Amino acid sequence: MPDFTTLIVELQQGIARIRLNRPDKANSMDEAMWREISEVFHWADAMPEVRVVVLSGNGRHFCSGIDLAMLVGVQQAIKDDCQGRAAEKLRGMILQLQDCLSSLERCRKPVLAAIHGACVGAGLDMVAAADMRYCTSSAHFSIKEIDIGMVADVGSLQRLPKLVAPGLVREWAYTGRKIKAPEAPRVAWSIRSLNPMKPWKLGSLRSRARLQRNHPSPSEAPRKCSITRAITVWRMA
Repeated sequence: MPDFTTLIVELQQGIARIRLNRPDKANSMDEAMWREISEVFHWADAMPEVRVVVLSGNGRHFCSGIDLAMLVGVQQAIKDDCQGRAAEKLRGMILQLQDCLSSLERCRKPVLAAIHGACVGAGLDMVAAADMRYCTSSAHFSIKEIDIGMVADVGSLQRLPKLVAPGLVREWAYTGRKIKAPEAPRVAWSIRSLNPMKPWKLGSLRSRARLQRNHPSPSEAPRKCSITRAITVWRMA
């Protein structure tokens, strides 16, 4: 089992439980967490013992987005007298962040996100890359980047139109309004509600048990890849 500083990882009976673990910072995503998210999903993909992944957060919130201290560090890292070189540095950093979250999609095991409290900004980007989303009554979502004069650029605007109506995505992105838990299933953003006190306990969900039983290791049959490809082709037809 790999060791992480910003994540807690447990593997039991084929289920890999991955918990964001910066509760004192509302699980905001610093540089270490971005790096470790990529590493843990590469691990889950490669481990034949892992049949399904459950992603959740410790503390009051699932994820409050990118760590503001990291944003300040990005500004310093891309600083350059040449505007073109500065833009190229920023582009490279954004591509790295996009690749971190794409590790959820590349993982050939089903990824279930169990969400409570705030899930905003980069947190929303992350769960958009999951296969299924479940939320508690306390969960709320927001494309928060607009509030600081930014455009969401690590996946939300590309993935959300495949999950909910494009008009809704535009409204969320233009206004940054809060999407509360009761609205999420109505617009097909999440599937169903969980126990509000124990969002990470998915034992009562039949879907999790069914996934664990029916989803063999990658060497036997990459079913997630096949299902995803079939859904994508159907939507494009």
